[in-house]
Amino acid sequence: MPSPTFTIPVLLMAAAVAFPALAEAPARLEEVVVTAGLREVAAAAHPGGVSVISRATVEDAAVVNLEELLPLVPSLSWAGASSRPRYFLLRGVGELEQYQGAPNPSVGFLMDEIDLSGIGMIASLFDVEQVEVLRGPQGTRYGANALGGLIKVKTRDPSPQPTLAAEAGGGGDGLWTAGVVAGGAAAVAPGGDGAWRAVLHRAVSDGFRDNAFLGRGDTNGRDETTARLKLRMADAGRWRADLGLLHADFGNGYDAFAIDNSLRTLSDRPGRDAQRTDGASLDFAWTLAGGRELRSVTAWAESDIEASFDGDWGNDADWGAAGPYDFFSRTLRDRRTLSQDFRISSAAGGNWSWIAGAWLSRLGESNRVADDGRYLDDAFVRTLESRYRATGAAAYGQLEWRPSAATAVAAGLRLEQRDARYHDSDSADFDPRDRMWGGELSLTHRLAGSQMLWATLSRGFRAGGFNIGTAVPPERQQFGPEYLWSLETGWKGGDEAGTQAGEVNLYYTRRERQQVATSFQLDPQDPLTFLFLTDNAASGEAWGAEASARLQPARGLELEGMLSWMRSRYLDYRFGERDLDGREFAHAPEWKLALAATWRHPVGWMARLDLSGESGFYFDTSHDQRAGSRFLANVRAGYEADRWSVHAWVHNLLDERYPVRGFFFGNEPPDFPDRLYLRWGDPRQAGLTLRWNL
Repeated sequence: MPSPTFTIPVLLMAAAVAFPALAEAPARLEEVVVTAGLREVAAAAHPGGVSVISRATVEDAAVVNLEELLPLVPSLSWAGASSRPRYFLLRGVGELEQYQGAPNPSVGFLMDEIDLSGIGMIASLFDVEQVEVLRGPQGTRYGANALGGLIKVKTRDPSPQPTLAAEAGGGGDGLWTAGVVAGGAAAVAPGGDGAWRAVLHRAVSDGFRDNAFLGRGDTNGRDETTARLKLRMADAGRWRADLGLLHADFGNGYDAFAIDNSLRTLSDRPGRDAQRTDGASLDFAWTLAGGRELRSVTAWAESDIEASFDGDWGNDADWGAAGPYDFFSRTLRDRRTLSQDFRISSAAGGNWSWIAGAWLSRLGESNRVADDGRYLDDAFVRTLESRYRATGAAAYGQLEWRPSAATAVAAGLRLEQRDARYHDSDSADFDPRDRMWGGELSLTHRLAGSQMLWATLSRGFRAGGFNIGTAVPPERQQFGPEYLWSLETGWKGGDEAGTQAGEVNLYYTRRERQQVATSFQLDPQDPLTFLFLTDNAASGEAWGAEASARLQPARGLELEGMLSWMRSRYLDYRFGERDLDGREFAHAPEWKLALAATWRHPVGWMARLDLSGESGFYFDTSHDQRAGSRFLANVRAGYEADRWSVHAWVHNLLDERYPVRGFFFGNEPPDFPDRLYLRWGDPRQAGLTLRWNL
């Protein structure tokens, strides 16, 4: 019997041929614009690796959270140490988790203009305009928070047109979703225009785990609520102001690991992975004489986070004679961010154009970690309270020169200083100060038609930090900044009819004083005595290729694909007795691919198939355990009328079992042998979604 992986594409192609309407000339592909840079620019003219996932793709793929779109992006991976992705890696650069110490992300994360770097699990995709992923260091625009790249989730802007829409859905694993969107014109000062847009969405599911000890199926469940309000005010030709408000309450459970690496847990004290975030942004732009623009972007966010888990993943009854054995860890984290960005820019185009700006930020985080446990007759309670403050300031600029109508040369530079202060209840005190610089030099040359060649040399940076804990040797308590050099070149283009578009790029990155996170277990009989250390490795490097394409071979049929390949390695790095010289980075698969076919008929029927895969990878630098290769398939089909639609969908159609995080340590009494414990991705899930528009 043929495999469903190959049968479904054949059926879609047969359906496309069967309808005469598809013989008509295909429509043009929509132009894709990148908003995450210093200026808005077409993705086809951006001199760097960039992926933009459109609103149409988000809706066609029937996804709820950013997690479900990650397989579509080249060179992007994530570490599943939380209920939703918080820790992203681009081209092997990024974090695997944050259990202690100070926040220090390598991949920036924005929702509109609100900085959620390191805490991006609340990325609901309901009423989102597009998702932008900039690969490679963004040293000029974002500095220390974007050593590996940047992810931006852009929500839909307000429109004066009356808007009212609703969505409801349900599916396996106790899933149900409901959302509503409303908007329209808003009164502003005489002569001005205004609009508003409000969004409310909730998604609930059981979390694909059955807790056999407690007799419950929701201990790993998800309960996710998102509310957004956007206001736009403008006086044509003079000024524009965008105000965005965000409230997200993700009260998720966390019971994801089982001793036997199954989906059947035995925890007697399941944990929580909850995040409540309130945020606001104000983006104000004035148009000055000569086409110049003065822009102010202010953003604020406050997040309350709980990360707790059952450390032994079991209960006394199941441990039997080896018990009593019980460990539990709970971290309460309160993070606040405030940033202000001022910039002035000349009119775009012309022989010369420029941008100059200043940036200030304030980040504060307090943590309370409480661990308790017992093994046989030994019981203990450990607590650690800490406070962290960091103030950042930067000046940046970019200059662009066009020696001809087809060629442009741009140079950018950013100077940044970060002053930090840390104190905890174990009397640890650190106050590092880092002065860093980065930037880029790019060349673009437009060929005939819409073809373009480009090359970019860039330097990114990441601030230094410190390791906490009384067992940390003095010489390893602090580590310095990391720098990354990146050299990229590529081609972008499409056909004159606008029905085909693609790009391919090659890159080489070199990491200087690379920050590498490692861990080891101090007490083999205590799973909560992990010591986490970050060191400056000698260096590391990665090189690879990325390619993507979109085409419409016929009206109503759109095909998309991407492929990335990467090799990475540490250079002259040793950790204790481990020699990692030449080994690949953690969570850095060698290859990744995705294919999608979307078909629509004029009478309203549609179908979409997504296939994705990636190679195996190392779970961590602390051990050599690996994940295997994986292939996933999603399918969606339905009917779309003018004001309503109904779609049936299946995610992980072949019910692939694949890990998203792995730990290797001793957790089973009485001998506590080192074993690999896995957190699995979501199994197969089917559902139905209904939408209605005014």
